[in-house]
Amino acid sequence: MYSHRDRGGGSSKSELVRGPLDRKRINDALDKHLEKSSPSTSRGLNSKDKERSSVPSTSIGKPQLDHRGSRSAALSKAKCSDEEFETDSEESDISGSDGDDTSWISWFCNLRGDMFTEEQNELVESAAEMLYGLIHVRYILTSKGMSTMLEKYKNYDFGRCPGVYCCGQPCLPVGQSDIPRSGTVKIYCPKCEDIYYPRSKYQGNIDGAYVGTTFPHLFLMTYGHLKPQKPTQNYIPRVFGFKIHKP
Repeated sequence: MYSHRDRGGGSSKSELVRGPLDRKRINDALDKHLEKSSPSTSRGLNSKDKERSSVPSTSIGKPQLDHRGSRSAALSKAKCSDEEFETDSEESDISGSDGDDTSWISWFCNLRGDMFTEEQNELVESAAEMLYGLIHVRYILTSKGMSTMLEKYKNYDFGRCPGVYCCGQPCLPVGQSDIPRSGTVKIYCPKCEDIYYPRSKYQGNIDGAYVGTTFPHLFLMTYGHLKPQKPTQNYIPRVFGFKIHKP
């Protein structure tokens, strides 16, 4: 009987020793599994895992993980709300600035017509016309300007010489002065080498300084083949068929 009791006692002691070791191994495995798995998977444990998780070590660790997860979720929500608030404030600032710009532009456009008086508008237009004319007189002296004026010269855009012996020679524009408002533009005949009033009223109203005194002569020097020969005939005044004696 003693031998049977001793055997029974030995087996109970071995079971008591193995019990805590098995529980420790199970707890370690569960801890590793909980660390690797997400909170959603940890919630989806079966009934056996729930019973095993009732061990003090795991029961203490689980609420800590839940507490950390809830804290991180709260921080993320607070961060998102702050970002939304910042974007809303930025959008409100941008919309406000756009509104201010729009209101300023509309205000400026409404006052634009009343910025100058009639006299000031005339002065501005006159100054702009003079500036354009001074740019034009320099442009026609360039190679590109010369080529443009050559096409106009071939198309008789500047008119013909009114002299009979010039036989309709095409003319070039010329000014009698390089100072603005000193006189209107005239036409120069390269055949008789004289100047005339243009027939066009439009050309007659242009300031002579906008063409200058240099252009026709530089033009004929550039395109020398276009310079015509002087007329061979001259008009001789007569009285009853006799030449008038010059004193």
